[in-house]
Amino acid sequence: MNNNLFHQPCRFIAGAASIASLPPVSVPEIAFIGRSNVGKSSLVNALIGQKAMAKTSQNPGATKQLNFFLLGESLMLVDMPGYGFAKVSKERKGEWDTLIRSYLSGRPTLKRACLLIDARRGVMPPDDAFMDVLDEAALSFQVILTKIDAIAAAALTSLLQSLGKTIQSHPAAHPLVIATSADKKLGIDTLQEQLLPFAL
Repeated sequence: MNNNLFHQPCRFIAGAASIASLPPVSVPEIAFIGRSNVGKSSLVNALIGQKAMAKTSQNPGATKQLNFFLLGESLMLVDMPGYGFAKVSKERKGEWDTLIRSYLSGRPTLKRACLLIDARRGVMPPDDAFMDVLDEAALSFQVILTKIDAIAAAALTSLLQSLGKTIQSHPAAHPLVIATSADKKLGIDTLQEQLLPFAL
């Protein structure tokens, strides 16, 4: 498949800390979400072949807004605040939760959510709960394992089998789980192939 889209220029469009500050709807959007420090920004950077487009941090909760990146003028990549926040107030966490839920259920150009799960930790209760949120929003989501280079092959096989069973109970889940490593560029081509059909 021709993945030239992912070699085209990508530029930051907007950062939205509230629904009112969301950019106008335009091209199809793909959202990236997961637990804090799961590697969302690193994956977005690997996906588009740039090292510093999406900001990475070792501090959970570093992404405090929805960051919109326009790829090739035909696909919007949205780096979202993580859930399971650490070191933030309950009030701030509540604001982020409201923003995330409102965006996921009410954005007409949002075509898919990529739900990132750290392969070293597997599916944790907040991940399972967020799958329910996506089901309720009737938003198609695809599970993306991150950091697979940090676990053994046998552990990865077992995790993929377990995940296959988990997503069967979630009507909004895409059946294909993609195993990736942003550092080693593993699975990036597969993810690109999955997202390419959404572009204009």
